[in-house]
Amino acid sequence: MASDSKDSPSNNPGLHATPDEATKGYFLQQTMFRIKDPKVSLEFYSKVLGMSMLKRLDFPEMKFSLYFMGYEDTTSAPSDPVERTAWTFSQKATLELTHNWGTESDPNFTGYHNGNSEPRGFGHIGVTVDDVYKACERFESLGVEFVKKPLDGKMKGIAFIKDPDGYWIEIFDTKLIKDAADSAS
Repeated sequence: MASDSKDSPSNNPGLHATPDEATKGYFLQQTMFRIKDPKVSLEFYSKVLGMSMLKRLDFPEMKFSLYFMGYEDTTSAPSDPVERTAWTFSQKATLELTHNWGTESDPNFTGYHNGNSEPRGFGHIGVTVDDVYKACERFESLGVEFVKKPLDGKMKGIAFIKDPDGYWIEIFDTKLIKDAADSAS
């Protein structure tokens, strides 16, 4: 890339051209979502999005459980619980679904903030699919709630769906994302 490209440090104050050698080997391992009901969330992430359970960790004294979900082939995962934990934390781009026990049956529990209403903060995660239109047809047949369908709005070919707790998930494919991003300057 040319040194004057939009992605260069000269056009992005604060961006370092070369990461510190001490950070070599760092990678994004997980994003954590708090969930109300593990049964509902696990069904969504496994059935609707096709993720596998990489590892479950329960913390009885603190009354919460962690469910690590991802797109890894778990047939190669170690069967030893300690080794499987280490294996799970070596996988890239996983979801940590955190369930505080009791929220699933608490009638006064109002849910978690997804960051897309005031005060804004966290916005969404993204999932690449083979064909955004076919994926969205399937999501619709499964009763998934949409924020945006692929033909809605100005950016065609991308969609946003909601998980059971209201977190947004951007759905796109690598063929159409170029067209959707084409309007960026």
